[in-house]
Amino acid sequence: MPPYKRKTPEEILYSIYRLHRGRLKIIIGSVSGSGKTYHMLQEGRLLKERGIDVVCCAVSTMQRTETVQQLEELDRIPSIHWSKGGKEQKDLPLETLLKRNPEVLLVDGLAHRNRKGAQFATRLEDIRFLMENGISVITTVNVYELEGVGESIFKMTGIRAETTVPMDTLELADEVRLIDVSPETILKRIEEGVLGDVTHPALSRRGNLAVLREVSLRLVAEGVNESLEKHREEHGLVGPSGATERILVSAQYHWNGSLYVRRGQQIAKRLNGDLIVVTFVKSNKPLTKEQQTFKQSIIKLVKRVDARFEELQLVRLRKLPSELVRYAIQNNVTRIVMGHSKKSSWQEKWQGSIANRVLRKTRNIDVFLMADRAEQEGERILPIKRPKRQEEPFHRLTSQEIQKKIETIRHGTLKVYIGAAPGVGKTYKMLQEGNLLLGKGIDVVIGLLETHGRKETREQIGKLTAIPRAKIQYQSTFLEEMDTEAIIARHPEVVLVDELAHTNVPGSQSRKRYEDVIRLLVNGISVITTVNVQHLESLNDAVAQLTGVRVRETVPDAILKMAKEVELIDVTPQMLQERMREGKIYAAEKVNQALESFFKMGNLIALRELALREIADDVDERLEAWDRDAALRGSWSRQEVIFVCVDTGPRAERLIRRGFRIAHRLKAEWYVHYVHCGAEQTPEELKRLDTLRLLTERLGGKMEVTEATGSADIHRHLLDRMNELRTTQLIIGQSHKPLWRTLFKETFIHYLLRNARHMDMLIVADFDPNVIEPAR
Repeated sequence: MPPYKRKTPEEILYSIYRLHRGRLKIIIGSVSGSGKTYHMLQEGRLLKERGIDVVCCAVSTMQRTETVQQLEELDRIPSIHWSKGGKEQKDLPLETLLKRNPEVLLVDGLAHRNRKGAQFATRLEDIRFLMENGISVITTVNVYELEGVGESIFKMTGIRAETTVPMDTLELADEVRLIDVSPETILKRIEEGVLGDVTHPALSRRGNLAVLREVSLRLVAEGVNESLEKHREEHGLVGPSGATERILVSAQYHWNGSLYVRRGQQIAKRLNGDLIVVTFVKSNKPLTKEQQTFKQSIIKLVKRVDARFEELQLVRLRKLPSELVRYAIQNNVTRIVMGHSKKSSWQEKWQGSIANRVLRKTRNIDVFLMADRAEQEGERILPIKRPKRQEEPFHRLTSQEIQKKIETIRHGTLKVYIGAAPGVGKTYKMLQEGNLLLGKGIDVVIGLLETHGRKETREQIGKLTAIPRAKIQYQSTFLEEMDTEAIIARHPEVVLVDELAHTNVPGSQSRKRYEDVIRLLVNGISVITTVNVQHLESLNDAVAQLTGVRVRETVPDAILKMAKEVELIDVTPQMLQERMREGKIYAAEKVNQALESFFKMGNLIALRELALREIADDVDERLEAWDRDAALRGSWSRQEVIFVCVDTGPRAERLIRRGFRIAHRLKAEWYVHYVHCGAEQTPEELKRLDTLRLLTERLGGKMEVTEATGSADIHRHLLDRMNELRTTQLIIGQSHKPLWRTLFKETFIHYLLRNARHMDMLIVADFDPNVIEPAR
């Protein structure tokens, strides 16, 4: 709401009601045993330390040691015990709780149904009643206990909850926090008997656990996105946030309209974004019978792919590009999907091109031009990885094959704890796991630890031994780094390494800490490490757009793919800001500055959504790697090849990162190409090309540098190379040339629109920070 706008009487009454009403926080997990109760009780203890009156009731510890320990310092209200089908049930004693009147109640099992004759039929109604009486509640739920979601999960896994809560329950919550646990961790807990004797048989399948985990991540991400959009709207911010994709398909009532919708749907699915379909019709001209038929088929298709559809009226079709871009900006679109008509260069100059006019008007919005594939056979739009070739069981391994398998067996395993921002608790969790492993007789040491002066983190060191750091002379002083050689000589089973993205002191054996970690893994030492999502190389541009901060220390995405386990430490922005104010993240003198810059609420919401979606994508990739039938998409009729055109300008890295993310989603080969033309390259140009080559290779691509005889030959030269590689998708940046210059000299994009219609083209927008400034 604008700061000077007077509130209506209804808004005033609602604000007063909110002051008296208790808050609701829901802790959600993918499955029983993920640690929801433990974290709920942990939050309760932290609130009690801050002087908040906290009680717990109807909490199920399942006699798990760590969970029982969390209960010790908390006040407990006895629950009402009863039995159903031989199982003990616990109801809330509402009158007792009202009489005790705590500030916060901790209670398990949001989906619980009460005994017959209770004041309310469900625990959800109990909680609403307590909130109306000013008592705040923190509670827990499993993802499959949500109506709607539970049905789709049952179809995929065979897992069904005995009791459920309405799907809109999460919307009632002031905060929703996800407890993310990898399938490997759950399977280990089942094997060790931590989850009890009775476990649903479907939970022992890693694929099912991964499905539950992915659904949880995406569900919470959707809720975070709604919070982010609401926050941006309240602060007058326009344009896409950069945390999620929103695809807009421009389709007409024509035979190829459904092809465009399908293409948009498949792009949205791969990018895990929302889909909008829009059509434009002349307001003074009724639809023909043929157009009406196409309209009905498009509406049915849009409904089937769960997209949004709008038909917009135009007085003149020439206004279509302007209206399309205006609509895209209003709806926070990140990518427009459209086709383009086949015209000669003279026709484009005299008649104009819709695609060209859209490109001239867009800012911060990518434009995807669909290839004209009507004449090609065996075509499909969304590729997947090809099926693995089965090994012949009677094949005798060669000495090289044996050596390769032995090296794989000897390698240590990697586990990564990832967070949305500093202070979420990654290091705390890493140390906690280290002590649990130590208690099981596993040789665990600390290789590198950064507590940043946090008392709670220091206390988690427990009995863990730290390997002394190496002292490296830099200029006139000595600095400390992880002593990788000492760790290899000590050769523990597991080493804990903090801050994976750290850049080592000049003179160190390795330039980056992740390179040290790779050395440890090669030497048979398993590693548990921590990193924040903003340090992933391919997300560098997205993070800069979200926060206005360019992160300098990055790690290749391949490091995440190397990990056997990746777990997200999810903390709500409200909790994170509270920790910041309490001095648990940065020193007191830095708190205000951090809260006004990187730790602004909008930034934290957006980074959290980015982290949730990134780990959901990682889970999805692992599902495909396990050859799970339900995760396979598309046919295998064609291998995708991505071709990225770059120059030596500042936007080259952005194009390379975009190329990687698309190639990774499509399981595609990808090339980065630079054409040199003219005089001998300067040392600055050569250094710049080395930087781009290094980035490309870090992300797993191939960079080519070739020579062209003259500037007029560059376009033809690039197109020939694309065709040689059988390119299916081209990625280029927008042209910076003013309109008057395009009338006399053809741009590369204009050339491709006429000569490369057989391949898809993604024209990447230059990021313009002015677009996301508060509206004036």
